[in-house]
Amino acid sequence: MLLIKNIKKLVQVEDSPRTNVAGAAMAVLPSLDNAWLLISNGLIADFGSMDSLSQALADIPFGEKKAIEEIDAGGGLVFPSFCDSHTHLVYAGSREIEYIDKIRGLSYEEIAKRGGGILNSAKLLQQTSEDDLYEQSLERVNEIIKMGTGAVEIKSGYGLTTDDEIKMLRVIKRLKDSTPLVIRSSFLGAHALPAEYKGNREKYVDLVINEMIPRVAGEGLADYIDVFCDRGFFSVEDTDRILEAGKRYNLRGKIHANELDYSGGIQAGVRHNALSVDHLEFTGSDEIEALLGSGTMPALLPGAAFFLGMEYPPARKMIEAGLPLALASDYNPGSSPSGNMKFIMSLGCIKLKMIPEEVVNAVTINGACAMGVEKEVGSIARGKRANIFITKKIPGYEFMPYAYGSDLIDEVILNGRIIE
Repeated sequence: MLLIKNIKKLVQVEDSPRTNVAGAAMAVLPSLDNAWLLISNGLIADFGSMDSLSQALADIPFGEKKAIEEIDAGGGLVFPSFCDSHTHLVYAGSREIEYIDKIRGLSYEEIAKRGGGILNSAKLLQQTSEDDLYEQSLERVNEIIKMGTGAVEIKSGYGLTTDDEIKMLRVIKRLKDSTPLVIRSSFLGAHALPAEYKGNREKYVDLVINEMIPRVAGEGLADYIDVFCDRGFFSVEDTDRILEAGKRYNLRGKIHANELDYSGGIQAGVRHNALSVDHLEFTGSDEIEALLGSGTMPALLPGAAFFLGMEYPPARKMIEAGLPLALASDYNPGSSPSGNMKFIMSLGCIKLKMIPEEVVNAVTINGACAMGVEKEVGSIARGKRANIFITKKIPGYEFMPYAYGSDLIDEVILNGRIIE
């Protein structure tokens, strides 16, 4: 057992766990002042205010009580770990030369048309062994753990051949098996059109459907299936075909939608009961109306808009319409080379005009919902995994997005174990 005491504020506490938080409720963040938290067998066993700790300990059998390890939070806050529902952190090499091209004025689409962007990452990945790819990706996983992430979704999509997509997904499985993170994997064969299929997109979609999906499903390598449904990438018709094929193998959709234009991707996601639709820079009244009442989580990726200098999605309009929102990092080498979810919180406040309570909900419980793990993580609730972090001594949870460049995490605990 592990007992954390003298917690200044225990953030995102739930007696009755929720699936997600939507609309006006996103401005409410249930918290407990001057608290303790008890962890047992990797799960959250109990919590309460410090004045109830003596009674709680008295109810624990003497033999178990002797085995309790104590941590004094010293006035720090305790948060549930971040749930990052959209990343591409399995990749080879980096793309800082394209970063310089962006500084000089080239757009994301212009770089892609020159053979850069996703196709550049695909070329690098195809030349990289599975073991090397795993080692590179493991460094990034360890990096995000130290920054407070306890659950992450990782996509393929830089392979663009059947064997290389399988290689990526095998690496994701190795990460799932060898690290303490909660990891979900998404098959994203329809991330970009390989150069050899230029002018014959239908043939590549056929490859995704008839060869890639059966192999991915046959090896049990993916939890979800994803499509980049946007201008210059894959059409709504392509998306419909791929998601229908995925359903035949029990792969639920998660869509890249409306990053570059009003693509119809949001409506396609809702029609197919996608778990989430992500990016959403181009979201208007029709898209909001489609999302209302659906089981599809809108997930915003402000790191990409920040890095690419694009317009940000209309978060305030979406919340005021009654939608839930998740925030994710989009950690990838080309458009968001960072998995720092604390910085994503800051962008949520500064650029999306969300208040601190809303961004905490967006990176915890709603992020968990956007990757289908809300029953395991995303809040401080009895029976959920003990994936949490303890902050340094700070004034309150508002300080987390405010101090956008400061390292405020003192201790990370995953599955009830302190991460050294």
